[in-house]
Amino acid sequence: MIRITTPEEALPLFKVLGSDARMQIISLLLANKQMNMNEIASALNITNGALTGHIKKLEAAGFITVNNDSEGHGNQKLVSPRLEKILIDFETAEEVQNIYNADIKVGHYTNYKVYPTCGIATNKSLIGEVDDTRYFSHPDRYEADILWFTRGFVEYEVPNFIPVNQKINQIMISAELSSEAPGVNSVWPSDITFSINHTELGMWTSPGDFGDTRGIFTPDWWFPNWNQYGLLKLLVVNHEGTFIDGLQISDVTIDQLALNYKSHISFRLEVKDDAEHVGGLTIFGSTFGNYAQDIKVSLYYEPMA
Repeated sequence: MIRITTPEEALPLFKVLGSDARMQIISLLLANKQMNMNEIASALNITNGALTGHIKKLEAAGFITVNNDSEGHGNQKLVSPRLEKILIDFETAEEVQNIYNADIKVGHYTNYKVYPTCGIATNKSLIGEVDDTRYFSHPDRYEADILWFTRGFVEYEVPNFIPVNQKINQIMISAELSSEAPGVNSVWPSDITFSINHTELGMWTSPGDFGDTRGIFTPDWWFPNWNQYGLLKLLVVNHEGTFIDGLQISDVTIDQLALNYKSHISFRLEVKDDAEHVGGLTIFGSTFGNYAQDIKVSLYYEPMA
């Protein structure tokens, strides 16, 4: 998910979309899933040279992916849509004054139980050996920026430093996530369950483990046939229920959690043994994937009275 919080962030995207030709390209790709450059140019009745400029702008903005078809004649480039949501979430100064924000590093979990295939790495190297769960307790894990496992959970302690005599009326958590397949597989669904203080908030099904192109921030040493990027997901718990990217996934409300300035807050991401799709979980930090962020948490608060 692409989240835009200021008009300045929105301007480059709006410029890219402010073209009839580029909107036609996106429509063609949504209808056909994947097309080569010649097919797109023919459908739009434009030259390949003119098309290349539009394709570069769409790719830079994150709307499409471009790959070489090494099996095709002339090493033709294949273009596919990136099916992500764009959330425009402008906040006013009044709205943000009662928010405590925190970033949690991927390796700063406080509890875990994971099963292979699994692993953990910093932006410089693997931590230990892959598929050896012992390394999830290695001291170097605090520097980790990516972790993955087939089933099990990791749990984080959410810093709670809202002012005294305040209660939490909304929690917002965003993270870049994907499934975990042996190698990579873009069609590899996984049911990921989210919990706060052992209360299940709901589930989101990740569509796959993406490796069709290198993540924008994924380091150069990372293996090309391993997890490259995920989808940026936004989890919100408020008075109305629990939501992922604006779509309600359960009726659990912030009132049921009863959180205030004294509350300990644990956040768990889990792939259950009995899930319909046991497809694993990958969590990307700021130096991996397509989004330069760790696990971001916002605690909205108001007076307890």
